[in-house]
Amino acid sequence: MTAPPVVLTIAGSDSGGGAGIQADLKVFEAHGVFGTSAVTLVTAQNTLGVQAVHPLPPDLVRAQIRAVLTDFPVQAVKTGALGTPAIVAAVAAELRDWTGPLVVDPVLFAKSGAALLDDLALFTLTRELLPLATLVTPNLPEWAALRQAGAPDTLPLLLKGGHAAGETVTDELRTPDHTLTLRAPRLHTRHTHGTGCTLSAAITANLAHGQPLPQAVRQAHAYLQRALRAAPGLGGGHGPLGFTHAPVTT
Repeated sequence: MTAPPVVLTIAGSDSGGGAGIQADLKVFEAHGVFGTSAVTLVTAQNTLGVQAVHPLPPDLVRAQIRAVLTDFPVQAVKTGALGTPAIVAAVAAELRDWTGPLVVDPVLFAKSGAALLDDLALFTLTRELLPLATLVTPNLPEWAALRQAGAPDTLPLLLKGGHAAGETVTDELRTPDHTLTLRAPRLHTRHTHGTGCTLSAAITANLAHGQPLPQAVRQAHAYLQRALRAAPGLGGGHGPLGFTHAPVTT
């Protein structure tokens, strides 16, 4: 049996299973890649919101990353919620010599709009981690915050347009070599928890399969639309997506 590609997610734990590490691993499984993980913080949350957050010690985060990278043939890495300046710096330090694809999902705000990174953590993210990225996947408020913190226009970006008005959602891939516009009809649903995690995890999995960046983004975008439509209807708030009920095309 041929071993599947291996990917690593560095992100927070979502006890509700709709975002973070849990969502990433489900997306990886759906895409036929073997998921490994480094947990950055533990949350108590459900579809109604986040009730508690506990960041892990940065040395433990570094140890998890190192344990995976020194034993597994990791072919792509993604980051999600990092929580504190020290964790951001620890992740950047461990990935500085990483030469494979790195997708950075800058998780800056909760669904409620509450900030998840303080100013120092945002500054550290902008200066230390973003320059290492193959792709950064901010939504519009996140990109505005990153620009204010000094992020350059030259970053390879997938700018997600879900926060813009209108019945069509437009995402734009912007890199020095590629420009790609992806449009989808706006789905009027409350089951949108973990959309950013899902999209970035799918891109990471596609890159691990060897797809060129535009193809990886295009197919991940299509997968996200199917996962939104396949949402199982769980919870009383922002419900999770249908990760394993959205057929994957390769």
